[in-house]
Amino acid sequence: MLQQISKKILIYFFLLLILGTINNKFLSNISFPKIKDIKINGLDENENIDFFKKFEEFKSYDLFFLKRTEVDKKINSNKLIEKYSVSKVYPSTLIIKLKKAKFLGNIRKNGEIFFVGSNGKLINAKIQKKELPFIFGKFDFKNFFTLKKDIDNSLFNYEQIENLFIFPSGRWDIETKSGILIKLPKDRQKESLDLFSKLIKNPKFENLKVIDFRQKNQVIVNE
Repeated sequence: MLQQISKKILIYFFLLLILGTINNKFLSNISFPKIKDIKINGLDENENIDFFKKFEEFKSYDLFFLKRTEVDKKINSNKLIEKYSVSKVYPSTLIIKLKKAKFLGNIRKNGEIFFVGSNGKLINAKIQKKELPFIFGKFDFKNFFTLKKDIDNSLFNYEQIENLFIFPSGRWDIETKSGILIKLPKDRQKESLDLFSKLIKNPKFENLKVIDFRQKNQVIVNE
């Protein structure tokens, strides 16, 4: 990063020297190298091709004067992207490195299926991914990511989830792929999931169908 900044300073300094020593007529004839090469890394081949098409117009731009805001706008229009970096390699190469968002769940909205992205966006989906949990109820990203963080920090494995149910109070129920319904409290989610993960290993709970953690200091089971 420091090296790129140093290069820019040198280029600006060089331009100032030129602008201070030549006349306006000569300035009108100065041209800067156009962008010749755009390198995009991080997506699948087909996704890269589609993504690259958005940037082809930049090949008519001077790399030196290309505004970062213009590049950012193009990248952020793609809901698949979670993180990215942009580098200018003078005189004529633009390098874009992308990190694709992870799909965390399926959700139905206005009759259409969307993936819940780790970047906090709903991503259009043609068909649902059956390996991902389906989320029912009025979805809220903040609430969901709080639950996801508690799951990731617990002994419970997110991949065990078949369905997620969000209630108006902000409380969650989890249905596991083995058919167990976990009724979580609005708080103490991590502690409840840790306890569930320990109890489920006990042969006494092999026929467990519902486990209710909503009441503090109390666990209700139904077989």
